Parts: sequence; C-alpha cells; structure tokens
Amino acid sequence: MSGGLAISPDRDRGPDLAAWIDACLRGDKRATARLISMVERRDPGASTILERIYPHTGKAYTIGITGPPGAGKSTLVDRLVNEFCKDRFSVGVIAVDPTSPFSGGALLGDRVRMTPGSRGRDCFFRSMSAGDAVGGLGPATQDAARVLEANGRQIVLIETVGVGQSELDVAQATDTVLVVLTPESGDTVQMMKAGLLEIADIFAVNKADRLGADSLALALAGMLDRKPRAAGAWRPPVCTTSASLGNGTRTVYDSIWRHHHHLRDTGELEQRRRSRLEKELRRKVEEELKRVLWDELVQTEKMSAWVEAVRKREVDPQRMARRIVTERLEAKIHRRTRMTRTKKEDHAGD
Repeated sequence: MSGGLAISPDRDRGPDLAAWIDACLRGDKRATARLISMVERRDPGASTILERIYPHTGKAYTIGITGPPGAGKSTLVDRLVNEFCKDRFSVGVIAVDPTSPFSGGALLGDRVRMTPGSRGRDCFFRSMSAGDAVGGLGPATQDAARVLEANGRQIVLIETVGVGQSELDVAQATDTVLVVLTPESGDTVQMMKAGLLEIADIFAVNKADRLGADSLALALAGMLDRKPRAAGAWRPPVCTTSASLGNGTRTVYDSIWRHHHHLRDTGELEQRRRSRLEKELRRKVEEELKRVLWDELVQTEKMSAWVEAVRKREVDPQRMARRIVTERLEAKIHRRTRMTRTKKEDHAGD
C-alpha cells in the first residue's frame, strides 16, 4: 500500500504531517510506522497526530500478553497472530522490549519476531522500547496502539517487556490479559504475590512438554477455585501450550474469544474501557499540570528562596509544595480573569 505515498521522510510537520496521517487512515503501513515513531519520541507533531486519529479509534479489541522473561511470550504471540489472520482479522502487535543501553531504543526488533508463517498475512509488528518504565509497558504504548487502531487494525496485541513482578500496567491498557507462565517460572506463590492472579483473564502454561507443567497448571487451577467469585463472574481458564511446537495455541485463542463474549454480554467491556480512559485522563492531567507548573517554577527567582526555607526547616516540603502550587494556580487564574476583563472593556470601547 505504501508505494503511492510521495512524501519526504525528513519533513514531519505541516502539510506533510497531514498527508502522513491521511495515509495511515487509509491503511498505509509505512505511514503508520512513521506516525508511531513520532509518537514514541514525543515529536512536536505527536499531539496533532493523536488529536486527528482519535475519532477513528475505540473499536479494536486489545489483548495484553505478559509474564516473566523466557516464558515464550513472543512465540505464543506469533502463533496467535496466525490464528487471528486465518480468521481474516487485521492484526497489530506492539512488542515492548528492553531498552538498549547504547541507542535507547528497543533491544530487539520487528524482523526478529517475524516468522515465515506470519509473512504475507494482514499483520503489523512494531517493537518499542520500555524506556524507564517499570510497569512492563513503554510510556507511549497506548498512544501507539491508537495509531494501529486508526490504521484499521481490528485486533491489537501488546506484549510486555517481561520484567517479572511489575507487569500490572498491562491490565489498565487492554481488554483481555493473558499471563504466560512456564514450569521454570519459579515459586508459584511468589508469582501470585506479584498480582498476576488478580490481573489475569487467561493463564497459559507454556512449554507444557517440560517436566512440572501439569503440576503448575493444577496449582493455578486450585488457587483460582479457592478465590471468592461472584455468581456469573469470569473464571480464568488455565491452558497448557507448547507454542514452539504449535500445540495448544487454538485453545488459548478460543479462550480469548470466550472472554471477549463474556465481557460484551455482561457489559463489563464498556466498564473496563471507561475505567481505562478515566485513569488515562487522570494521568494526562497530572502530566500536564506538572509540565505547566514546573516549567515556570524552574525559571522563577523564587525557587532558591523556597529551597532555602525548606533547608532551614522553616516549612516542610509537603506544605511548601502545596503553597507553591496554590500560589501559581491562583496567579494563573488572576491573569486570565484580568485578560478577559480587558478584552471586554476594549470591545465595549469600540
């Protein structure tokens, strides 16, 4: 699809940016990759991209795949992509990889994950760096997922970096959470303490051809059976798979759709999405307030005086922070009110 896009790759703003966005909305993969890169690096045009594509999002079904390193998540994702594509779904995959200590980018890459079986199918793979994030997702993961939705991807899979006990962010970014474990995952109780029992909608015990897989599956099933659950509530299934051998993938795939139907039929799907948007909006507001306030604070001459007052124990840091924020917000409101009053007076004078 990308062959007809005659745009300079070095010009990302103005008319060219609009052309990239339009091309992405038409299904162009090259434009989609370009927009994701701009969003990921927080290019000045990123806000325009997200604003323009937002009306074209919200319809894709998002699936998070998480679990400890070495569990075979990438292999299982690749198998699931093939299943979705066989059923004629358009699929997008965001694989959040460890950050390279040299380039700051993703340590792995798209081509590493593409297997011969997935080539030629309607899928789009993208590796992203986790950056400094400790929750298993990169800072721009959700925004990149929206770009894929705008590109027409019906299914978006998000594979976390695999950092063990800090993968809970994925539950707040996707509709269905698939937790992948292996017999070598370690103490099952420790894994449950990490919160995986709480966030998992589906469990996949991968590498089931190895010793201990059945024991792990039974232990997980026992924990789930003992967990209090309301009548009609979803009970996460425990699937055994050997993704590298192609065994059990269809069972996981069918479980994903059963969970989707459960969420849709009970109304929980919309509840989850609303909750997700609320949390995202709260985070964005906090980020915006921090940016607006802090940019002014670091430039003000009062900063040294504030620090000195805290150093002398005249006021504690918490109270000083509250005072600073209150003063800055009141000053902004006062300036805006004064500007509005001036404009009205000028208009009345005319």
